[in-house]
Parts: sequence; C-alpha cells; structure tokens
Amino acid sequence: MADSPGEQGWRRRLLTRPPGSSLTTRILALNLLPLLLLAGSLLFLDSYRRQLLDERFKLARIEAQITAEALAGASRARQNALLIQIGKEQRMRLRIYDANGQLQADSFALAPPSFTFGDPVAAPWPQDFARWLDRVVDFVVGSPSAPDYFEPADLSANAWPEVLRTRDQGLTQIELRVAPDRTPVITAAAPVGLHGASLLTTRNATDVTQAVRDARTSMLAVFAVAMTLSIILSLYLARTIIDPLRRLGRAAVRVRAGREREVEVPRMAERRDEIGVLARAVSDMTNALRQRIDSVEMFAADVAHEIKNPLASLRSALEFLPRVDDPDLRAQLMDVATHDVRRIDRLVTEIAEASRIDAELSRATFEVLDLGTLVENVARARANRAQDAGREVVIERDSRALLISGVPIRLERVIENLLDNAVSFSPPGGRITVSLTHDGDQVRAAISDQGPGIPEHLREKVFDRFHSERPVAEDFGNHSGLGLAIARTIAEAHFGTLTVEDPPTGEGACLVLALPAA
Repeated sequence: MADSPGEQGWRRRLLTRPPGSSLTTRILALNLLPLLLLAGSLLFLDSYRRQLLDERFKLARIEAQITAEALAGASRARQNALLIQIGKEQRMRLRIYDANGQLQADSFALAPPSFTFGDPVAAPWPQDFARWLDRVVDFVVGSPSAPDYFEPADLSANAWPEVLRTRDQGLTQIELRVAPDRTPVITAAAPVGLHGASLLTTRNATDVTQAVRDARTSMLAVFAVAMTLSIILSLYLARTIIDPLRRLGRAAVRVRAGREREVEVPRMAERRDEIGVLARAVSDMTNALRQRIDSVEMFAADVAHEIKNPLASLRSALEFLPRVDDPDLRAQLMDVATHDVRRIDRLVTEIAEASRIDAELSRATFEVLDLGTLVENVARARANRAQDAGREVVIERDSRALLISGVPIRLERVIENLLDNAVSFSPPGGRITVSLTHDGDQVRAAISDQGPGIPEHLREKVFDRFHSERPVAEDFGNHSGLGLAIARTIAEAHFGTLTVEDPPTGEGACLVLALPAA
C-alpha cells in the first residue's frame, strides 16, 4: 500500500531539511583547527619578532645617541675608557671613525670582545633544527631576509653604509643584518660632536631570537595538542560515519541477496545528520520495496484467481457446445462464452491499466486545472452517452476557482470510477450529488449516492483490488473490482487522498477525493 500524504510530506521535509549538525561541517572543523592554529601562530610569531626588533632598533638608536654625546669633547683616553666600559656592560662593540672615515678606536681592540657570534658548524643539532625552523617560518610568512653580517677587510667607514649616511645626513642610522647562526645583528651609526666623527655600535640581539624561539616552542606545543585532539576526534568521527555505513551496507547486501525479510534496516532516529537521513531513507526504501513485493505477489495471486473463474466457465461452455443439439441451449452456451470473453477482456484491460498507472504518473508533467470544470465536463459527457442509467447527477460547487495541479486524463478517470460506483449502488431514479469545496489548503470532491451505504468495517476494504461487493441486481462480471483501487492510486500519486466518509444526508455512501490546492 502506498504511503499516506502525511508520511510523504514528512519524508520530503526530512530529506530536504538542513541537518542539525552537518558531517561536512564537523569534518572540516576538526581538520582545519590545527591548520588555523598553526597559521595563527606563525603570523603571531612574525608580528612578535617585528615588535621585538622595533624595540631593539629604538634602544640601539638611543644608546648610540647617548654614547655619542658622552664621547663628544672627551679626550682620547677618556673615549677609550668609555668604549671599554660601555661595550662590556652593554655587550656591544663600539667603533669611532674620524672625519676622514678612518678607524680611530675599537672596543674589541682595546679590550677582550664582550660577545662572540655562535658557530653554526659546531652547534648541536637542536640549534641546527631551530635555525631550519627559522628559515621555514620566514618563508611561510614571507618575511624579508636581512643581509648576512661579516667583518669587512676594509677598516674604514666606507665598509659601513650606515656610517656613510650618518656623515652625509647628520642623523642616527640603523641597519639589521644576520649573523652566521641566524641571530639578528643590529648596528647603529651616530655623529660624534661637530667635527665629522662617527660612532658605530654593533649588538648581537640573541635575546630576540631566543624569545621568538621560546614562543614558537609554546606554539608548537599547543599545535601538537590540537593536532592530537584533532586526530582523536577525527578517528571518533570516522567511527561514527564508518560503522553506521557498514551496518547500512550489510543490510543493503542482504536485501539485494533476497533475504530482505530477515533484515531490519536501522533507522538511527537519534541522529540528525546526513547519516541519519540516509539510514531513514534506506529503511523507508526497504519498507517500500517490501510493500511493493507484497503488493505484486498479492496482485498476481488475485489476477490468477479472477481470470481463472471466467476461463473455467468459458472452457466448460466450449466443451459442452459440440455435444448439445438443442438450438436454445447452444445459444445459451454461446451467450455464456461471449460474456466470459468480455469479462476476461475487461479484466485484462483493467489489470494492464492498474499496472502502468504508477509508472506513467511518475513521469507525467502536472498542470494547473480547475477541478470543478473537470467534473462538470465528465458529468456532461456521461449524460450525453447515457451512462448514468437514469440517475440524476447534481453538481454543487464554490463560486471561486477550484485550482489543483495534476494530470487531467488521470483525474477524469478517478471521477469516472467514482460516478460509476455511485450509479451502480444508487436505486433507479436516484440522485447522485457531487459537492466541490475548498477545505483549507485542499480542494474536496465529495460524491454521495442514495444507495445502501458502506458499513464502517468495509470502508477501507472497498479500495482493495478485486473487491467484489456489488449490488444484488447487477449482472455478475460487469465490474473488475479494480475501479476504486485505481482511483485511490491516482489520488495518492497526486499527493491527495480518497476516503469513505459519513454521508451528509445520513443515507447512502459518500466517497471524498481531497487534493492539494494549487
């Protein structure tokens, strides 16, 4: 039996409604989280390093200017003493150049060096790895590379561009270079006095590199934790996807193998994501398949039973016909045979139509039409063909249009079948009323007769195929028992219903066709 319109609507909403928690969103979130953390940490590190370097530049400028002021006007001995003291305390190298650019004093020549550059060759492997990470981070964030620092063979000021700019402009100049161990080297040149002398300070800012590397280590630890959690959650999420899919796959294989009766496809009602939608769709599909198989099997059995009776009658008539000499009896046997042939022909025609209705309607294009106009046209055509057997058909309808969406020729068949049924059960000269109304978002066609009515316990059974409750006065075999079954199939294919209701006058039967309003 086909699903009710309510069930069909519920399933359409379930399949089209956005899931409460999308698997795609969850998978992307879990996999992007570590990458976002890494990208954010790299950008933070680059910004942090720039900030530290900016602070060191300011410090170097201030130190160079203060030292230059202290050296200005001092004697040579006093200058040398200041160079040694400041270089030792501040871990810097200080050089003074005279107005001609010649080296006048060097703190590293006056006293032991206050710092030395790290040797990358002799450094342990953790330092090599740290320098490699420095290069990787610089490449990823696009940080501009500073020139390498080296001690020039030329001892004059010409080897230092910052000193030359200071002599030309009279302002403090800052330069950034990179030591062999990839640590920053900050040089600052400042004018000394008013006679053209210049001061050059050199600081190996290893603390900047160490601070950045410490921050990077912390970031990597956070990234490692996030990656670990992401892997664990991804594995968990994979299980929540793979296990249900495996269960559905095994159920589908068993259904395909023909053992669907043994399979209970899990519906996973608690899941509101795509897996839950898929599980419920597969379960509904399996149930529909079972119902379709049952329907086909029952239909085949009913067809065999219905055709067997007229065939048996026809065979008996044909077998007796050669043995009968009485003309009247032969004529009776011929009438029986002709009646059985017509009955078989009617059955085959109705069965063929019932079998192809679903397929035809699944491919049909619906159009908007007025149900009232359609009913009036059917009633007029029946009256012209005298199909109502003297019964009066009265149409009562709303004044406004009764618009629906459907296939006109199939809906005409529904109205024809309902009127045929009403004519069969109505007494001679009886009245058949077709009431067409709006009911909320539906259009209803209620067809009432003045016949014996339909008992409560038979109101669903009359829609079964080959149902054989017919009026006593009707000739046997004039109906196939498929009319109301076909009519309900067409109604449900239009997302409507066909039901039996209490007649408005309290007598007879009332069959109601309800279709969605267009």
